[in-house]
Amino acid sequence: MTALNQANLTQLDAAVATPSYARDRVTPGIVHFGVGGFHRAHQAMYLDTLMNLGEALDWGIVGVGVMPGDKRMQAALAAQDHLYTLVVKHPDGEYQPRVIGSIVDYLYAPDDIEAVLETLADPRIRIVSLTVTEGGYNFHHVTGEFDLDNPDVQHDLASPQTPRTTFGIVIEALARRRARDIAPFTLTSCDNIQGNGEVAHKMFVAYARARDPELGAWVEAEVRFPNSMVDRITPVTTAADIDEIAERFGLEDRWPVVCEPFTQWVLEDHFSLGRPAFETVEVQVVEDVIPYELMKLRLLNASHQALTYFGYLAGYRYAHEVCQDRTFVDFLLAYMDREATPTLSPVPGVDLDAYKHTLIARFANPEIKDTLARLCAESSDRIPKWLVPVIRERLAQDGDIRLSAAVVASWARYAEGVDEQGAPIEVVDRLKESLMAIAQRNRDEPTAFIENRQLFGDLADDPRFRAAYLDALERLHRDGARACVEHLIGA
Repeated sequence: MTALNQANLTQLDAAVATPSYARDRVTPGIVHFGVGGFHRAHQAMYLDTLMNLGEALDWGIVGVGVMPGDKRMQAALAAQDHLYTLVVKHPDGEYQPRVIGSIVDYLYAPDDIEAVLETLADPRIRIVSLTVTEGGYNFHHVTGEFDLDNPDVQHDLASPQTPRTTFGIVIEALARRRARDIAPFTLTSCDNIQGNGEVAHKMFVAYARARDPELGAWVEAEVRFPNSMVDRITPVTTAADIDEIAERFGLEDRWPVVCEPFTQWVLEDHFSLGRPAFETVEVQVVEDVIPYELMKLRLLNASHQALTYFGYLAGYRYAHEVCQDRTFVDFLLAYMDREATPTLSPVPGVDLDAYKHTLIARFANPEIKDTLARLCAESSDRIPKWLVPVIRERLAQDGDIRLSAAVVASWARYAEGVDEQGAPIEVVDRLKESLMAIAQRNRDEPTAFIENRQLFGDLADDPRFRAAYLDALERLHRDGARACVEHLIGA
């Protein structure tokens, strides 16, 4: 067994690709907040590919962790000289392993906030990127405004030199750059939010203005926030993945990443201090990301929500199991064709019909083993951003919303915390307690869940949506998930 580190790269199994560049020549150019599986399967992978071509060696990544769970990632990467294995799992069972070397350091902010701030203030850092999840932008789901009442935000406003939040850290670093006459970095969101760059722009400027109106005006005027669309199914790494990699390749990796073969990155070309030549490695660098991101959010992300609650209630536990069941596949395609696609603009260079069938094939990849539990998690951050906009646009178009409303009903039924076999469901959501308390009233007060205006605004007031939701919820209670889906695709 060979432990993964820089010294051991030449001893690895010949099947494991390793960096062809000298890592001691790689210098920092990017700071990334939220170094999880997705970032390591996506942005870090693209940079490593560029580096293997002899390019972008001045764009090494310094990871930053802010959340308590990030301490584990810091320890795992530090023990391996910040190397890790990316394993692409093909549907036919082929594993394609590769060591990624584009991350050069990882800082855990609570341990040394000053080191993080000074790294961000370093003139070599020209891009700061984010994968902080949909809930990491601290805005109200209905109003869309920055939540200044967040206790950690309040702490940062009171103590800007020792910030706890990503907002506080980034704005303090920008303040230092401004004071030292260093040009501001570009802030790039890589999260699944419509107009992610615009959302990041609004939230960071709101925080900066609350801290200091003059600083806020400077951030508004000088910092760029390009939009992006990112896509690669990257399930949580399991102990079985670690064991499988060790068995197949004799490689000891504390925290490898597994992912599907498909990858896509569409990036708005809006950078103030340059960027890596991402187009060289098949990143789509475009003037307008919006058509691509709406396609992805409303077809892929919302479809994940459409399959996950129904599938879990019906007894499945993995996405590929649901997508090898014709009834559920027909439901997903019906949702995409009837309700999501009519809300999309033409997407340059994309055949939407082919894209939808590609999604089904990706979801059905048995090697990925993407759990429904993962897809069901943090629904309060996902449904309002991915599915509710489809419902609102379809209502405005006087179009069909029965399938989308049924997905909301399936979430409400899932949040009751018991599946159709009577087994408990472990609901994972930042609003878990309040959501489950409301869901307990589903049978006696069937509109209680959608009357949560924090998540749904005034949707419960719309008679068409309310009727479709109530019909689906009743069928879920009376007939179960499969029968409900069969009715919906036959209606």
